[in-house]
Order: sequence, then C-alpha cells, then structure tokens
Amino acid sequence: MTNPRNAGQPEPDLEAAAGAVEQSGGAQEKPASIGIRRTGTTFGIHKKDTRKTGGDPTDYTKRYGKDVVGQEMSSRGRFWLTYLDEALVFDEEMVEMHKDNIDVLLVFAGLFSAILSTFVIQTAQNLQPDYTAVSASLLIELVGYQRAAADVSSIPLSPFYPAISFSPSLADVWVNSLWFFSLALSLTTALVAVLTKQWLHQYVSVVSDISPLGRGRIRQYRYMGLEKWQVPMIIGLLPILLHVSLGLFFTGLCIYLFAL
Repeated sequence: MTNPRNAGQPEPDLEAAAGAVEQSGGAQEKPASIGIRRTGTTFGIHKKDTRKTGGDPTDYTKRYGKDVVGQEMSSRGRFWLTYLDEALVFDEEMVEMHKDNIDVLLVFAGLFSAILSTFVIQTAQNLQPDYTAVSASLLIELVGYQRAAADVSSIPLSPFYPAISFSPSLADVWVNSLWFFSLALSLTTALVAVLTKQWLHQYVSVVSDISPLGRGRIRQYRYMGLEKWQVPMIIGLLPILLHVSLGLFFTGLCIYLFAL
C-alpha cells in the first residue's frame, strides 16, 4: 500500500541507492600501511639491522662514477674507495662481535672474582695458627701454674704452645691452592679481556687527512697485525680460561664441604 501523500511522487530506487553507497565506500582509499622492518631477537634483545635502503649499496659504479682511463689504481681511484667501504662493513661486524663477547666475559669474571675472594679470605685463615686459641690456652696453662704453686713439672704442656710447629690440614692446603689458582685465572682473563678491547679500539680508530690509498694500506697493515698476534684466537681462549677457573673452584668447594 502506498501513502496517499506520496501518490504523485515516484518511488525511490532502493537498488540504485545501495549501489551508490557501495561505490562511495569502495572509493575510499585505505590508509597506506607503513612497512616496518623487523629484525630477529636473541634472548629478547633486538639485533642491529645494518642493511642499507635506497638502492643497491654494492653498486659502486653509481656511487663513485667511472674512473679516468689509466687512473683506475690511483690513490683516489674507485678501487680503493670500494675496498674501504667493504672493509668498513667487515671490520664493524667483526669488532662488534668480539666486543660483545668480551663485555660478557668481563662482567662474569668480575662477579666471579668478587665471590671467590670472599671464600679465599675465610679459608686462608686455616693456613696459619689461630692465635686467639693460643692465647686462651696459654692463659689456662698460667692458671694451672699458679694453682700448682710448687710442682710446675706436673702441669701438662699446652697443645698450643708456640714452640710446637703448626701444620695445616691436607684439605685446607688443597682447598686454598685450588681457589687461589682459580682466582688467578679469573683475574688473568679479565686483564687479557681489557687488553684485547683496547687493541680492537685502536684497530678501528679513524685515520684522517690521508688519501684512500693510504687508509687502505693502514687498514690492511692493522688487520695483518691482528692475524699475526693471534688476537681472534686469544679472544676465543678467554672463555676456556673461565671454564677452567670455574672447574677449579667447584673442585675446591667439594673438598671443603667433604671435610666439614
């Protein structure tokens, strides 16, 4: 049934109106999504993303242009500029990896040395006579002399008499020997770690006011020095020293607990 008031008016086209609404809704552009480059994580820590955007970073022809014919190997040629760029990426990754390992070793060696020093301070007292006990024993012996009055020879000699030689127990000797050696290894690890970190800092120090050829030669000379002095091998041996130090500590701890 139609409303008498709208009898003379045409009925609206509902299908056309619905199509218009769909077209208007489809014409609205969705907001452009912002691409976020996510990197992997190691123990919840995001890794540093060193990838470059905005073109191929290895296209050195576009970056530096072509060399003049006959000047390809000059002191400022594209060859040396390319070498410095590639060496910079390699050195940054290598030094960052070594520094991260050294920082972890320094923190662990510092904490372990502090804890081990506490144990050594307590157990080292067992290697020398307890003079407090000696004084107490001599006082008891002096009282015995006064009570004896006449016959001094009848008073038994104190077992803590200073003339008697003192010898620590075998367990105390082993425990202190192991723990002192463990502490020495831990401190040696910390010392070598600090030295290697200084070497790496000098390795990546910037050389200015010199041509690309000179910077390339200095960089190669430094790298050959690292290889000659076996710096990567030294850094790799630092965790082994800490492992040995830990093993000695636990061995001494077992002996100490067994002797209680």
